[in-house]
Amino acid sequence: MSNRSGFTTHLVVGLLAFATGAAGTWVIRSLPPAETHRHDEVTTHGEWVWVRKPTLDSVRVYVAYPERRDPAPAVIVIHENQGLTTWEPTVADRLAGHGYVAAAVDLPSSLFGLYPADSGRAYIPRLTPDGITADLNAVYDYLNGLGAVRKESIGVIGFCWGGAQSFRYSTNNPRIKAAVVCYGSAPDSGAMGRINARVLGVYGENDARINTQLPAVSRQMAQLGKSFSADSYPGTGHGFMKPGRRGSDTEQVNIAWTRILAFFGENLGK
Repeated sequence: MSNRSGFTTHLVVGLLAFATGAAGTWVIRSLPPAETHRHDEVTTHGEWVWVRKPTLDSVRVYVAYPERRDPAPAVIVIHENQGLTTWEPTVADRLAGHGYVAAAVDLPSSLFGLYPADSGRAYIPRLTPDGITADLNAVYDYLNGLGAVRKESIGVIGFCWGGAQSFRYSTNNPRIKAAVVCYGSAPDSGAMGRINARVLGVYGENDARINTQLPAVSRQMAQLGKSFSADSYPGTGHGFMKPGRRGSDTEQVNIAWTRILAFFGENLGK
């Protein structure tokens, strides 16, 4: 579906909401996407929303809520270079099960609407850094405005291409408190000085394409006085956090998640 047709749908829904007294809301709900998603048993509630940007375009997001009585810290989840698949909502569910409001962002959707589930890879190269930042900023502001979210306690996690975006986004949003980079490349060294977040890197042992960069990244971050720690997981390859990848069927995935959750707990709170 084109962005224009997607926007027309959003406009109609928005006008209907206005007519029923819901004027002023900046979240437009969509019909469920074509793919199905079975919620994690410990997740109280998950929903698909369209988050409106200042440009009046919208970005599609799956938001998972924990079961708790007080406002929770929040985490933005960024997908791989295949676009949002059925896996990323399960990541949001996992985070919700540990007490976080988690938002899995469908980045191509703000330009291309509800694109076919198997075609995300074709759309990723057409995204721009500024456009990606604008989408992530809109989601950050949406989360920060929710009563269920603890103000200014928001982090980000990304995988593969999304790991690189997680690292890059921390250079553009000084309010991000914690960034997890799962086997993603680092931003330009000139931008690293803008990072306020603590950064955790998660890397497969057999991923030289990414790992050969790490000594320089660690050195640059240290010289800038930035917090960066990198963990390598034995017997794993690139993308190992996702089922079907080398090492994804080993205990290393659970070990990585234990460290990720401890990192978020330390830097975002629980």
